Amino acid sequence: MLKKIAVFTSGGDAPGMNACIRAVVRAGVHYGLETYGIMRGYEGMIEDDIQLLLPESVSNVIQFGGTILKSARSKEFTTPEGRKAAAEHLKRRGIDGLVCIGGNGTYTGAMYFEQEHGIPSIGCPGTIDNDLYGTDFTIGFDTAVNTALDAIDKVRDTADAHNRVFFIEVMGRHSGHIAMNAGLAGGAEAIFIPERIDEFETFITRYGSKKRKKAFSIFIVAEGDEEGNAYALAEKFKKVYPESDTRVTVLGHIQRGGMPTANDRILASRLGAHAVKALHEGKRSLAVGVVNNQITFTPFEEAINRKKDINEQLWELATILTR
Repeated sequence: MLKKIAVFTSGGDAPGMNACIRAVVRAGVHYGLETYGIMRGYEGMIEDDIQLLLPESVSNVIQFGGTILKSARSKEFTTPEGRKAAAEHLKRRGIDGLVCIGGNGTYTGAMYFEQEHGIPSIGCPGTIDNDLYGTDFTIGFDTAVNTALDAIDKVRDTADAHNRVFFIEVMGRHSGHIAMNAGLAGGAEAIFIPERIDEFETFITRYGSKKRKKAFSIFIVAEGDEEGNAYALAEKFKKVYPESDTRVTVLGHIQRGGMPTANDRILASRLGAHAVKALHEGKRSLAVGVVNNQITFTPFEEAINRKKDINEQLWELATILTR
């Protein structure tokens, strides 16, 4: 029987992580567990930077972005020696279960840690990129899309006023989920993502001639698009349409911050509570997710190694509407 569990956030922060932490702590109380918070992810685990979390510890946090437990990337945890030091701290405190909130790297660390030291873990998908297999949505994705959409709407105003062409770059080194959803919602005329190739050539073919008829345009680019970032694509565009007044806007880390949307708060709360329930029931080495609005569990190895593609129906819709 579990008696003590710990929760931590690792990797990039995402709006809704605090809602997930809150759910873990309060679900822990429900199941009669003591819950500890590990500061700065795996780095804090190695340094024994761990504190008891009570229900009041997570009062008035659900509406804030970022993470009250802070986050960091730990090179030392990638070594057997680092993981051994972390395990010794947890075992000394009597912590016998972990809820890890993060992405692919977080899951990988938890999987190796459990294999070597036997401490069970359940993962909650916390990343704005929405690129984790085993869940329709990840914590922070909805907020990031809405943040990007707000910026797109504002850029559209100035693009219209000056008859300009804007390439707007959103986050997504290996994933085009933010670009596709924000571009579709923002009425973009073209979307460039890592999962699809030759979008630029398709775009040029669609327009046909080198003389553009539209006064202004908005194009959305995922930072990891295989044809280059927003600056590279803007340069290619100007070679085809030299008469256009072309500008680039890179949204950057603004997409990670801000108050989480209602969808992210609810998703994070569901995932955090079910992660604790899973540990209480003896489950281990699993990632909790939501598929078709139902709670599901995916083995860490599968969640790490299987690629999550974009929604094909949404991409088809985007190709129809982006003109």
